[in-house]
Amino acid sequence: MNAKAKLTVLFHRDEIDAMVGKLAGNISREYRTKHPVLIGVLKGSFIFMADLIRQLDFPLEVDFIRLSSYGPGTTSAGKVRVEHALRNPIKGRNVLVIEDIVDTGITINFLLDLLRQEQPASLKLCALTDKPSRRQVPVNIDFRGFTVPDKFIVGYGLDCNEQFRNLPDICVLED
Repeated sequence: MNAKAKLTVLFHRDEIDAMVGKLAGNISREYRTKHPVLIGVLKGSFIFMADLIRQLDFPLEVDFIRLSSYGPGTTSAGKVRVEHALRNPIKGRNVLVIEDIVDTGITINFLLDLLRQEQPASLKLCALTDKPSRRQVPVNIDFRGFTVPDKFIVGYGLDCNEQFRNLPDICVLED
């Protein structure tokens, strides 16, 4: 990325905290008695997921999966591959996938189809950000945070070439 890249705050950390709290409330109402497995999609979701689960006050389990569809830069390569699989079986479990962003829908559809093959009792999706303007395949987001414009965003776990994940705000990255 260009050293002169410009960052413009799209969502300030206070707005993010409020949205995470709202999502946690909705998830709590749905899962309080279900002992769900929350599956974080690495690497982008780890900050969001950590903040989210600290606000959930019911029994749950956590697992992670790592998928890749991006090469270097800001454009998806289009092919999805599993780089780190789940550690525990999910058959018969209530599963909630935690994602940082739903963009084209290709990666998350690949994951949801993969997880359905494991026969969970239920399977739902929570996404902090949604970029519907880039959608190539339909995606049902059960717990949606922010809708974002067709811009490349970074911060709060979202990256560009492994940079900017540590920003406390969600920013638009412009050259």
